Amino acid sequence: QVHLVESGGGYVQPGGSLRLSCAASGNIFRLRTMSWYRQAPEKERELFATWSSSGTTNYADSVKGRFTSSKDNDKYQVYHQMNSLKPDDTAVYYCKGVEERMLQGKGVMKAYWGQGRQVSDSS
Repeated sequence: QVHLVESGGGYVQPGGSLRLSCAASGNIFRLRTMSWYRQAPEKERELFATWSSSGTTNYADSVKGRFTSSKDNDKYQVYHQMNSLKPDDTAVYYCKGVEERMLQGKGVMKAYWGQGRQVSDSS
């Protein structure tokens, strides 16, 4: 089992900055990837950042140059810095960790989600 707890987010005016944190506990040695999603009202959930095992992070075009994710191995946390926020960034933000487990001789990927944090940006 892997548990993900998010913190941070909140309300800012356009152009402001917010920071999100995602803390992992449990069988963290089985985690293979960490990703960030967001879902705006009446919109589909969007993947906007994925951390790879090589230490690099891939970002969606909608957030490139403004959002930055980082990982702290010692504290088992992933951070996401959001700068130059726009009203279109308003959404509930989720972190997702993928655990690899062996079931019946096969590797099975199990996704765990944080509880979600609200980010609101308006003039």
